[in-house]
Amino acid sequence: MEQTPLPRDRRPDALGHLRVLPDELICAILEHLSSFDLGRLSCVSSVLYIFCNEEPLWMNLCLRDGGQFEYRGSWKRTTLYRQNLCMKIGDCHRRPLQFDGFSSLFLYKRWYRCFTTLDGFPSDDKDVERRNNHILEECNYRIDEKKPVLLTEVAKTWPARNKWTLDQLLSNYGDVTFRISQRSSKKITMKLKDYVSYMNCQHDEDPLYIFDDKSKLIFLQFGEAAPALLQDYCVPSLFQEDFFDVLDYDQRPPFRWLIIGPERSGASWHVDPGLTSAWNTLLCGRKRWALYPPGRVPLGVTVHVNEDDGDVNIESPSSLQWWLDFYPLLGDQDKPLECTQLPGETIFVPSGWWHCVLNLETTIAVTQNFANTSNFEFVCLDMAPGHVHKGVCRAGLLAVQGGVNEHPKSDALFDMNLLNYPDMSRREKRLKVLEPVKEQHGRLNSCNYISGLSDAFKNCNQEFSYDIDFLSMFLDKEIDHYNTICSPSNILGEREMRAWLHKLWVLKPAIRELVWKGACLNLNVEKWSSCLMNICAHYNLPLPMEDEKFPVGTGSNPLEFYSLLAKKKSPLMNHVPDIIASGFVVADGSGYRTFSWDGRGVPDIIANSSFVIRDNTTEEFPFGIWSKNQFELENHNSGAVMCSRMWPFIVCRRCRGDIFANLRDLLSKNEAFHLASFLGEQLRHLHLLPLPNIQTDVKEISVVRNFQECSVGSYKLPAEADLIDVDCKDFDTCRKWEPVIAALDRRKNNIKNQLAQWGNPIPGFLIDEVEKYLPHDLSSLLDIRKDVDGSLKCISSPTWIHSDIMDDNIHMQQCSPAECSDECSSHASLRVNGSDDACGQADRVSTINGVNDPCDRKDAVVMVNSTLHGCNGVTNLRWHPSHILDFSDLSIGDPLYDMIPIYLDVFRGEMCFLDRLLESYNLPLNPKKLNDDGLSSGLAENDKFKRLSYRAMCYCILHKENVLGAIFSLWKELRTAKSWEEVEEAVWGDLNNYQHTDL
Repeated sequence: MEQTPLPRDRRPDALGHLRVLPDELICAILEHLSSFDLGRLSCVSSVLYIFCNEEPLWMNLCLRDGGQFEYRGSWKRTTLYRQNLCMKIGDCHRRPLQFDGFSSLFLYKRWYRCFTTLDGFPSDDKDVERRNNHILEECNYRIDEKKPVLLTEVAKTWPARNKWTLDQLLSNYGDVTFRISQRSSKKITMKLKDYVSYMNCQHDEDPLYIFDDKSKLIFLQFGEAAPALLQDYCVPSLFQEDFFDVLDYDQRPPFRWLIIGPERSGASWHVDPGLTSAWNTLLCGRKRWALYPPGRVPLGVTVHVNEDDGDVNIESPSSLQWWLDFYPLLGDQDKPLECTQLPGETIFVPSGWWHCVLNLETTIAVTQNFANTSNFEFVCLDMAPGHVHKGVCRAGLLAVQGGVNEHPKSDALFDMNLLNYPDMSRREKRLKVLEPVKEQHGRLNSCNYISGLSDAFKNCNQEFSYDIDFLSMFLDKEIDHYNTICSPSNILGEREMRAWLHKLWVLKPAIRELVWKGACLNLNVEKWSSCLMNICAHYNLPLPMEDEKFPVGTGSNPLEFYSLLAKKKSPLMNHVPDIIASGFVVADGSGYRTFSWDGRGVPDIIANSSFVIRDNTTEEFPFGIWSKNQFELENHNSGAVMCSRMWPFIVCRRCRGDIFANLRDLLSKNEAFHLASFLGEQLRHLHLLPLPNIQTDVKEISVVRNFQECSVGSYKLPAEADLIDVDCKDFDTCRKWEPVIAALDRRKNNIKNQLAQWGNPIPGFLIDEVEKYLPHDLSSLLDIRKDVDGSLKCISSPTWIHSDIMDDNIHMQQCSPAECSDECSSHASLRVNGSDDACGQADRVSTINGVNDPCDRKDAVVMVNSTLHGCNGVTNLRWHPSHILDFSDLSIGDPLYDMIPIYLDVFRGEMCFLDRLLESYNLPLNPKKLNDDGLSSGLAENDKFKRLSYRAMCYCILHKENVLGAIFSLWKELRTAKSWEEVEEAVWGDLNNYQHTDL
């Protein structure tokens, strides 16, 4: 019988020189092309036609744009609709062409994953123990929070058990928009009705999954649309201890999610953020779970750790791909713990456990993460600054050279520079293979720790110790825990973390021993506490009260600024807390020594430390604010400054009363307007101060090699010092602005990456357009322009700016209605420093790391508690502003910069209060125009540079803090804005009406 000849292999001729590339690499390259380019390329040959019409390729192309969309039956059609390239079904509904003679194992495996079904997935429920939670609760039994467990009766009485079906949710909430979890840097959303339509017709290897992992968006929307929905379930009693409950809801990190996903969807291998623990209750469908204990990185998973900030990035295949392609390669001894979760069951995932989830059918679940007694220290450790411990916590033995055969305290076989082996880049550590190292007794440890290969644990006969004492050994305790950049993936920022620990310390006294342990890991609080005790003893001051043990604040020593206030007899001096003492603490082999210092000159101990060398310096304050800013400019690429031996401090007199953050809801509208007038007047005093006098010949600062071992880095401003300048008679005005523009330029160069890192709620579309919105030359913002001879010209000078007047840096004081009338027009009558009852003769003071914190924290807590109980008697009292706190972030730049934190944080976007502030401020905010000087106009003729709103918006975008996150949280409607101009007008448009009276 004659056989049909096999078709000729099309690949070599159809791909030409590209035939040497593997199919997976070709597909990866095509993902970077636009839809236009793919359309053109598909016409080149039959094989390229096949590659260019792959659905996963068009899925990535569609999701790359982010935003909200409706699925149109195929990803190619959906993409073309979104890009307005086809408007009718027939426009992109042609039947695809068929070609023989081409086969691809890579494409076949992907096709198989798209169309496989999981009905016959084996149900193995022996690995994870099932327990009846009702029996446990009746016996007051607590589960072992070091291992996973399945609870069988948690949801039995929940209304959600019967009400949260796909049909009912679709009927009641079909038009509610959800965030979609997918591998895209952009925010992706769909209406529930569109998502259900997608689920019913999709064939994706990694289907879209409703799982908001960024911003609590799902529950915020569900709670607003139907508050009763949040009453349909409750936190299981076994997991009700949650230390995050001391935070207001909007201050909490993301912690609860509603999860909906079709068959084949799921969550790839990961460790829960912040090493928190989690419970997950399944209401519909079946889920397959795989879990590894801490330190057992799964096969196929690679962990990246950034050496600068400890940011951890995990590369993992999809959950379906892992089960199909990697799971069969594992021996029985290397397989993870497994279980199939059934409807009504709740699984507990302990801190640090790797887990992967695969939906065997359409599922609906609810999950929450929490911090409690069991995992609190791990949470604090994970969010501490540094990078080595981050890899150890997440990747276990992958980051540990040598073995762990005994208790970690007695056998610590590691080097603190263990990640610095040659095949790694400086910026990013890929924890994949570590070279063999010698053990303590000279024996060669032949075990290489290879990413994902669990036989490394077996062959070396070693177990990873998930013990807090062992893990904490990898902390770099010599770094400055206040000024070192922390990982952007932390669930809480540095400032929020300190506030959380302080609230736990004050509000949960029963767990103070545990909170102190966590603070030692995260803040190295023992060191600061020892410094505090030495300072109190040196000045014969009372020891801090129990609630005041935690150090607060960051930044530089503003003694130069205080001296200037006194010298110029500025009225602002009346509203800056009195300094009782100042100096620095030095660590030596035996402990700490305290030295008094008023900031002038160079003390011998600093000069002898070879910290910096300044030849023939004549500056009164060589370590003043300008010097620190100058140092930042010259060393902006040097990374975080280490602080290991010297720590400056200021002791301030405590003010009676409370900070505005705790009193916001108690103030009347008249009191709020009075506060606005007060802030305007104090800003006026600040911005009228002369700049520091700097010698024309500014000496270069030489940094010695041992700088990191001997530093007074706490005196400096944060690593990206804002808007700084020098004032010298021999310097022209443009020269004064040069460092300001340089600092802004550095941020502009990385602005898209920075905004993408902050992510939600900043719209992805606006992130893409941000570089077009910002001026090409940032000097245009300040009306710095070229003269006819090419020289730069500018008239307006920078000013001192506080840069951080927020709700916790404004101090309020009580007064009776007779003492503080509704008008409160005369600021001269306010009780201030030096008055009989301004701050009182406080019997205690606050001492902190280079910053003042005069608030009476105990009084603040009492005031908060009384507010929660109806404020009996408190509402009859009145409040007036008395002090502005924390000049440690003081810098030099554009006075408009100071309006941003006040408007957004203090006034929460209420323009009426900013208008009142500006009435009292009454200084120019627009640069003086140069048109009358006959200079070439250049970019200044563009209308946008004449708008105060444009300049303010540019500063918001270029701000070192996530100011845009605050804007899009206050103005939620702007999340759908089509342009930055729309955002500018909504937020800052009224600012263009500002007029001042010339001096």
